[in-house]
Amino acid sequence: MASLSSLTPPTVPVELYVTNREKLLSSLRHHLSQSSRPIHGIVFLQGGEEKNRYDTDHTELFRQESFFAYLFGVREPGFYGAIDIATGKSVLFAPRLPAEYAVWLGEIKPLSYFKERYMVSSVFYSDEITTVLHDEYQGSGKPLLFLLHGVNTDSDLFSKPAEFQGIDKFDTDLTTLHPVLTECRVTKSDLELSLIQFANGISSEAHVEVMRKVRVGMYEYQLESMFLHHTYMYGGCRHCSYTCICATGENSGVLHYGHAAAPNDRTLEDGDLALLDMGAEYNFYGSDITCSYPVNGKFSSDQALIYNAVLEAHNAVISTMKPGVSWVDMHKLAEKVILESLKRGSILVGNVDDMMVERLGAVFMPHGLGHLLGIDTHDPGGYPKGLERPKEPGLRSLRTARELQEGMVITVEPGCYFIDALLVPAMGSSNTTKFFNHEAVSRFKGFGGVRIESDVLVMDTGCKNMTKVPREISEIEAVMAGAPWPLDKASTGKG
Repeated sequence: MASLSSLTPPTVPVELYVTNREKLLSSLRHHLSQSSRPIHGIVFLQGGEEKNRYDTDHTELFRQESFFAYLFGVREPGFYGAIDIATGKSVLFAPRLPAEYAVWLGEIKPLSYFKERYMVSSVFYSDEITTVLHDEYQGSGKPLLFLLHGVNTDSDLFSKPAEFQGIDKFDTDLTTLHPVLTECRVTKSDLELSLIQFANGISSEAHVEVMRKVRVGMYEYQLESMFLHHTYMYGGCRHCSYTCICATGENSGVLHYGHAAAPNDRTLEDGDLALLDMGAEYNFYGSDITCSYPVNGKFSSDQALIYNAVLEAHNAVISTMKPGVSWVDMHKLAEKVILESLKRGSILVGNVDDMMVERLGAVFMPHGLGHLLGIDTHDPGGYPKGLERPKEPGLRSLRTARELQEGMVITVEPGCYFIDALLVPAMGSSNTTKFFNHEAVSRFKGFGGVRIESDVLVMDTGCKNMTKVPREISEIEAVMAGAPWPLDKASTGKG
């Protein structure tokens, strides 16, 4: 059978994790030096643990804890990792597996296997942590462990500091490591970018495959299944970056549709708009792509109006992005472009600048414009210490308020939705009712919404869109009618 993909899953260079460790060491040494603290101690992290489903013997599919994956790339559960700040030596501690492991789960690998596979200085068993770290520690006095503990500003949850028997024999620092390591993850190396680009490439292909095969009468979960099949079959992507959102009809106005209580199970109807937010993960690194289009392959005038409003915002942001640009300003730019389009379409009336003052954009786009992307879909580092989260509607949903830096990968995902829970109060408010053409807005009841999302790399003088899917209405309709992608001249009618 001929492959439906032109991409080959890349070999993942172990040097990637060596580079990440070196980046952390450089940053941590600089931080300690600036704080007039001695440059010694041990970075110590605990990897993820394999878990069963509740009280059963069903083991859930394991995925490594992200910070541990960033520094060591270890696929297996139950590991610990250490990095000596002074010498740069890296150590892995593997679980000591029982003999019956070989019967049920395969060969028990020798420690030398992990040393070579993950390019660390040495490997020991996890029941040797206390002895090894005391023997290897190059400082004087009680060894100091820098443990990972800090809040993720996307989830408001704290990372888990390592725990092991004998930790009381060490001094511990719970405040230094997390902000330094988080900042390391904000910008990406070329090796990291190659993995993110592959995840984008295979996910872009999968979106196009779904676009070609979607039909009225299908179920939403069939669209999810087609996407997952393509990324796994042709990209080796066993994990998805997040739960797929396959929303059609009014479901496309539910921002995080696809969860357990709304499991992508609606039947696609003629006239529905689909909003498909799906991204594959390759070797820990992810993608996050949203395509919106009519399930019957032809945009109605109202669908085209809203779609083009969002596309214009998407393109305006990407054309403006470069280092030093404020992400808050980019969000406001997207809002303004969408409001101007809605005014041209006679859905809104009045002065757009006045609408911006009243934060009317948040009624149509309540979520933030985008987020950092990497090992996590919502990569950490959006709000480093000292950077306040905006408090205004819409802006408070931003996952970062930073200025853009070269090497960041960030999603650009403007949207326009008709959500009764937001529209009804705004249309009844004395401050904002004057902006609405109430009769025109009523036409969009049950419309749902449009989102267009691409993954964008900030470069030295601009940016690069890593996502390659049909975006213009003419492109989408041509691909849904059977044209190849990318389009050739014959498909576009240009010669």
